[in-house]
Amino acid sequence: MGELGKRYHCEVCETEILCTKASDSKVECCGKEMPIKDPRPLPSSD
Repeated sequence: MGELGKRYHCEVCETEILCTKASDSKVECCGKEMPIKDPRPLPSSD
């Protein structure tokens, strides 16, 4: 399921996509489902 605003990462070819429209279908690349990429950590606000 494509979640709006989430980034997906292909572990085979290193392609990254940004989901701009929610969908009930799977996000796939290179014949495999793409996992959601972990968000970048925010800088500390010391």
